[in-house]
Amino acid sequence: MNAAQLRRVTVESFAHYRPGLVDLLLDAIEHNASIGFMAGTSVEDAGRYFDEVKERIAQGDMVQWAVVMDERVLASVQLVFCQRPNGLKRCEVRKLLVRADAQRRGLGQQMMNAVEEVARQKQRGLIYLDTEAGSIAETFYLAQGYKRAGQIPDFACTPDGHYKATAFFYKTL
Repeated sequence: MNAAQLRRVTVESFAHYRPGLVDLLLDAIEHNASIGFMAGTSVEDAGRYFDEVKERIAQGDMVQWAVVMDERVLASVQLVFCQRPNGLKRCEVRKLLVRADAQRRGLGQQMMNAVEEVARQKQRGLIYLDTEAGSIAETFYLAQGYKRAGQIPDFACTPDGHYKATAFFYKTL
């Protein structure tokens, strides 16, 4: 078995990673992650979402990574660059996903290191993100040096239909 490898997903390599990314997204939904999708999301709907991601990558306002082991996508994360003239110093972390059977192996930290490196390269000195309040993700982001900015109640719905508070985090590079 090979070690897990972090790979940047490009427009050219997207077709290779797309099935694994779709499977990863469906795994997160199955485990009730509040990531913008509801239970019953089809493979086709997840695929359409990733087709949109590919377009964003092509436009240059998003970067996608996948952590792969033996050609199986175990984790992924996206970094989105604000394009507004008043927001060119910031970027947003989206969809940090780790398969349920691959959690607690340091994959999230590996991805966040890559996110921060690219943010620095692109001269984006502020990174922000949101996650479900009270989740283990909060502890993870705090351990990565992110500061909790606050939360909004009933902000997002979990796949099983329950509204949860969302916590917002940021880090200045």
